[in-house]
Amino acid sequence: MVEATTRHRADQLLKQLVSLFALAAAAILIWAAFAIFQESDLSEWWLPILVTVMIVFTSDVGVTIRIRSAVISYTWSETGILLTIAFLPPQWALLCLAVGTALPKIRRRIRPDKLAFNTAKAVLTAGSALLLTTIVFGPLHGDQLTIGRQLGALVLAAAVLLVTDDLMAMPVLALATRGTLRQMVFGDWPIRLFTLVVKVGVALAAAVTWRIDPPWTVIVGAVAVIVQLIYHNRMRTREERRAWQRLATVTETLNETDLTRVLHTAVLRAEPLFSADEIEVELDAGGGRLVRGRGETVVFDGDPADAPGAERQLFAVPLRGTGPGGEIGVLRLRFHSEVRLSEREQYTLRTFASALATAVRNATAYQELMSVAASHAQEATHDQLTGLLNRRALLDRGARHLQAPRHDGLTAMLLVDLNHFKEVNDTLGHTAGDEVLTEVARRLDAAAHPGDIVARLGGDEFAVLLCGLSAPAVAGHRAEALLDTLHHPFTAEGMQLRVEASGGIAIAPGRGGMTELLRRADVAMYQAKRGGERIETYSRGRDTADIARLALGGDLTRAVEEEEFVVNLQPILDLGTGEVVAAEALSRWHHPVRGHLDPLRFLETVERSGLLPVFTDTVLEKSLGAVTTLRRAGFDLPVAINVSPRSLLDPGFPALVAARLATHDVPADRLVLELTETLALSQLAVVDRVLHELRDSGVRLALDDFGTGYSSLSAVPRIPVQEIKIDRRFVAEMEESPEAAAVVRATVELGRSLDLLVVAEGVENAAQRKRLWELGCGAGQGHLFARSMPVDALVTALRRGSGERPGHLAPSLHDTGAVVRLSATRRGTGRAGSRLPHLPA
Repeated sequence: MVEATTRHRADQLLKQLVSLFALAAAAILIWAAFAIFQESDLSEWWLPILVTVMIVFTSDVGVTIRIRSAVISYTWSETGILLTIAFLPPQWALLCLAVGTALPKIRRRIRPDKLAFNTAKAVLTAGSALLLTTIVFGPLHGDQLTIGRQLGALVLAAAVLLVTDDLMAMPVLALATRGTLRQMVFGDWPIRLFTLVVKVGVALAAAVTWRIDPPWTVIVGAVAVIVQLIYHNRMRTREERRAWQRLATVTETLNETDLTRVLHTAVLRAEPLFSADEIEVELDAGGGRLVRGRGETVVFDGDPADAPGAERQLFAVPLRGTGPGGEIGVLRLRFHSEVRLSEREQYTLRTFASALATAVRNATAYQELMSVAASHAQEATHDQLTGLLNRRALLDRGARHLQAPRHDGLTAMLLVDLNHFKEVNDTLGHTAGDEVLTEVARRLDAAAHPGDIVARLGGDEFAVLLCGLSAPAVAGHRAEALLDTLHHPFTAEGMQLRVEASGGIAIAPGRGGMTELLRRADVAMYQAKRGGERIETYSRGRDTADIARLALGGDLTRAVEEEEFVVNLQPILDLGTGEVVAAEALSRWHHPVRGHLDPLRFLETVERSGLLPVFTDTVLEKSLGAVTTLRRAGFDLPVAINVSPRSLLDPGFPALVAARLATHDVPADRLVLELTETLALSQLAVVDRVLHELRDSGVRLALDDFGTGYSSLSAVPRIPVQEIKIDRRFVAEMEESPEAAAVVRATVELGRSLDLLVVAEGVENAAQRKRLWELGCGAGQGHLFARSMPVDALVTALRRGSGERPGHLAPSLHDTGAVVRLSATRRGTGRAGSRLPHLPA
């Protein structure tokens, strides 16, 4: 409403200003007509006719530009005015100027107000110049002045013309274009000054030539025509070049991932392209959205039904983009009066609309991906029934707490298991069981101290990480208080129930982290259940599993010395062609008594023993040796190695990697380090330095087990990885579980957006392979292709190949040269989603 009132006031002021100029000019013309009527006849009667024709020509020839709804013409009118006041008496000069200026405008049928203003401006500026030069030099007409004095008078007249023309034109243009007076005065002053000098020069040359030898004035006219053609061509070329530069600049600024920023940029930055009074974008999706900008301000952003009134005259272009999906909205240019767009402006409008449609689609797709990823991140870290953290989130946040440089007091874990919960489910049904679990979760969360972490581990098991304990005995008091809250009766399915529970407490150990803490609490909880106690505290002497682990730790030194640790390789294949593009090194311990042990059974023992650097060096040595063997056999494949999170805490780890690479003469990009449980560690400064040193050295980094919580979405921006690996659980469940399929799809889309390689783990059957390939996942590994094997066996398998194709371990999903009809999901993937994990040699 305020804006409409301001616009109305500006229009009223514009009309009043034009009317004032017209009245002043009319008064001068009445005086001129009266003076002509009283004077004797003009001896050179043909001269006013010739001058009038000249004024018509100089007023009609020039360059026309549009500023918003106002059309501005740069003509030779100043030249005509100067010659008129030099050749004719004042009264004849003013009358001829009025007629010569009005005739071209009448022929082009311009609006009456513009006709009145242009005619009045010519009369008033000429009148001002005549008055001042007459006062200083006397009458310009006739032979009373010498050539020198006449030239001086014409220069003074030109200066007066410039000042009076700006004083009249600039306020009117500012009001008409909704611009500022400063913009009008200083916007294109170099061009105006240059053209004025040229015009005055032509006028002076014509006046001198007329005084010396009139026929030679024709040559001056020819020169003026040539100058006009050159000037017109340069102005047009300059304007087109600037227009294309502005288009390139504006379209580049649309490359945003936030939809609101894209729309606001479009309506604000496009104004110089089209010089529109208003620019608006209306989208159809999501119930509709309209964004309107005027000048440098977004005046509306919301529901189109709530949009205020807008300028009537408009040009509308649909937003189609280049992809499928039809129209997504419309781009509109609005003007407060009738405007015609040039052919170049129409083409620019279509080009800008296409770029905007693409930007809107990209931003919308990115927002949908981030929304899905955020939803999956929430689902991956929270229990769906109770809203508490799940097991993985508890381990992640607990590890972050334990690894923090400083935390007050001791930390303990309370594991809670409900007694006889199965009877509730069997007797009252699962609905009542869900009510019981939800109420238990609510009470534990409410009774926990600030800073404690409450989680549901699954079934009827809950865990509370007790933080900030002043002494170990405080853990028992806190646990008693938490279990007390569960004994108050509550109602489920119309029946009053009382919950009983058993609890196990474990104080955080010096080593082993959250996994060991949770295991110890679990041992204590089962001791409580077996002994019929309410709460038990963990005791090392009663933990037979820990004794067995200590015995295994005693064999580590011998295992390293006698090279009992070996490395097998599992190939990673291009899902489309079946070509082997990389391999993952999997460590094994050939124990002389216990047999073949995988890392799950001994890695924690290695980490706690202090032999982790030696073990890591052994794995690196054997893995890089395997790379060398493969290269000598003609298969230049990168090898991926799993890295313990504790290795990232060692500032010397990058130097160790670099030394081993140099020893084997293996390029750094042939080594891929797979990171797990890095989310919490990545916040430590030493880990951040280690990761960036590895990345800067050329070693590639991959985020393993993506989507499981250990490697969550929030870790991707912080860790300089180049690959992400989809956890095998999601691959196994994606055919039956929509949630697992959504995680896989979101991971592939994330890889495409961030230009990361995506590798699927645990590909067990042909259906999984095909589905992953259709979703845009380029590579995978699993028992469908090959199990882990020694490097010599892998070389033999690669040489044998599949289908007489060495280097391939699976048939291609399509014949060579065949036309492949991809699904819509795969057609939509970009380079990262479908790119093969070939690394540069």
